[in-house]
Amino acid sequence: MKTYAAQIQVETRGKGTYCLTGEVERVLKDSGVRQGTVTVFVKHTSASLVLMENADPTARRDLEEFFERLVPEDTEYFIHTYEGPDDMPSHIRMALTRSSEVIPVIRGTMALGTWQGIYLFEHRRASHVRNCVVMVMGEE
Repeated sequence: MKTYAAQIQVETRGKGTYCLTGEVERVLKDSGVRQGTVTVFVKHTSASLVLMENADPTARRDLEEFFERLVPEDTEYFIHTYEGPDDMPSHIRMALTRSSEVIPVIRGTMALGTWQGIYLFEHRRASHVRNCVVMVMGEE
């Protein structure tokens, strides 16, 4: 069994979803793995990963708005606000989503559904550089 690892960086412009599918596909191609899995892991506690609709951007906007309402900023009982009013809400939003995704690989291609894409979900208002690890495991 072959393993291959790479890191990718995502420069965010604040809250929102940022497509990683192309970058993950590039790492998969570089790995030479034809059958197996690809795992994507985000190395932060205020950003997360989601598999989401990739055809209509309004689906992602609705997701973002849902989380704004589910975990609002300036909640009076939050204590962890050292980095501003979006500090604790960003950690809660990350905990409610995922820090990693595992996708099957078949014939050298990720077995994503027709309308699925891999997205970094930035939960902070400020721009950040986010680091993700991509691990590919399988057979050539």
